[in-house]
Amino acid sequence: MTPNHDPAGPEPLFELVRPDCWAGGVIFASPHSGRDYPEWFLSESVLDPHVLRSSEDAFIDRLIAPAVAAGAVTLAARVPRCIVDLNRGADELDPAVVQGAGATSPDPRIRSGLGVIPRVVAQGRVIRRGKLTSAEAARRIDRFWRPYHAALGALMDEAVARHGRAILIDVHSMPREALSHLQGPRPDIVLGDRNGASAAPAVSDGVHRALAAAGFSVRRNSPFAGAHVAAAYGRPQRARHVVQIEIDRSLYMDEATIRPHSGYAGLAARLARVFAALARMRDAGDGLPMAAE
Repeated sequence: MTPNHDPAGPEPLFELVRPDCWAGGVIFASPHSGRDYPEWFLSESVLDPHVLRSSEDAFIDRLIAPAVAAGAVTLAARVPRCIVDLNRGADELDPAVVQGAGATSPDPRIRSGLGVIPRVVAQGRVIRRGKLTSAEAARRIDRFWRPYHAALGALMDEAVARHGRAILIDVHSMPREALSHLQGPRPDIVLGDRNGASAAPAVSDGVHRALAAAGFSVRRNSPFAGAHVAAAYGRPQRARHVVQIEIDRSLYMDEATIRPHSGYAGLAARLARVFAALARMRDAGDGLPMAAE
């Protein structure tokens, strides 16, 4: 394990774990499972730590960990999403959160309080009173956001250089209520590739097939098609593929207590088989185009 340490503090910012042999340029990332809450943040928040955790993709870092044994790299954030959201652009600033951030953005995520420095956690609960200074916003982005993305960008470059392609599986979890508006059976997993813009069809279809073979019901690009990570790193024409998967939290945890329930072990075993299959995509004659660079 190779953790990156914050030069301004003792806590590691993320955990980057490499296999003994990287099978084929596949990376599993979890940008929203961070749960290291510093005292300075807890003291400024009007919410208790348990409520703050409602924004986490809890336990996703643990669920992707077995992919390393199958030959994939894993990258998991340590910083909580409610401090800095690593699946947003550094410029996605909410003027209701940051002084001088400019006019209200047309982006519905920012308007709803989910910019790079969030205003709210789940169910629209406001994190703090008042606004942050622009200097504090910049400090958080420099301290937490940039190192994670520097590491992710370097991994994508390395995968292309070593294997001719990079396949990033960006793993998230979704509240059960996020699917309440859907008609018909709710999917276990929503697969997002920005409607084909962030990954070649062969990659997205391969991920879909692996999930379906493990018994998961899968929906594509609705209601989650992918956010900043997919948009920033998905360049299938350059053999850089990003597929986002959102897993229904109720399959493995009690959302009220934020604890694994009796279904956790079974789901973890199924996902481990899926992730092992995806880690070997490069060696499976998948027919994906090699990088031109």
